[in-house]
Amino acid sequence: MVTVKKPSEPTAPPAHGGAPPPEYGQPPSSAYSQLPPPQPPTGIPMQPSVPTKPPAHGEAPAPPQEYGQPPSSAYSQPPPPTGVPMQPSLQVQGNLPGPWSTGLCDCFSDVSNCCITCWCPCITFGQIAEIVDRGSTSCGASGALYGLISCFTGCACIYSCFYRSRMRSQYMLAEEPCPDLLLHLCCESCALCQEYRELQHRGFDMNLGWYGNVDKLNQGLTMAPFVEGGMNR
Repeated sequence: MVTVKKPSEPTAPPAHGGAPPPEYGQPPSSAYSQLPPPQPPTGIPMQPSVPTKPPAHGEAPAPPQEYGQPPSSAYSQPPPPTGVPMQPSLQVQGNLPGPWSTGLCDCFSDVSNCCITCWCPCITFGQIAEIVDRGSTSCGASGALYGLISCFTGCACIYSCFYRSRMRSQYMLAEEPCPDLLLHLCCESCALCQEYRELQHRGFDMNLGWYGNVDKLNQGLTMAPFVEGGMNR
């Protein structure tokens, strides 16, 4: 058996720097069959597109987004404030105690009350207690109890200093010039006169009592203003 050798096909000469001709029976190896190795990614990856809010009427459109920059949309910013702006909260100093309207030694600014308190302090205390208790106790009952405590113990200041503390708490008054108990113990008459004048300066008529002041206030609110009839030319 005679084996016939297949004639070799003519091949083009290799170009300058090209691959050598393939051998017989081998697959052709060209530059196109070999891919370059993958290169690492460079630059900033593209961000996914975010739907932007269309500009409102009269509003300028947003500038185009550059490559590699984070998306800027209307959703990433808070909406503009609408309506009436909120006023900043002001710090109210209502919890701080205020001063008394008169001093402790201003007893002679009301001479009549000074004399009554000096000779019969139970009357002044009864008037003060009725206003501070807001009518829950009468002037006579509080004054009589003050007189009994003073006669049997001689320490009515323990009872009266309690009302001074309540009065300071109601009207936010400072505890001055010394604690309430010490003040009533050392200067009972001056303390009662100061409390009496304080209530007067706050609009109370001490001779009317609590309910008398309430009726006076209600009459002033419900009374219609007087208007003269007719017209003057």
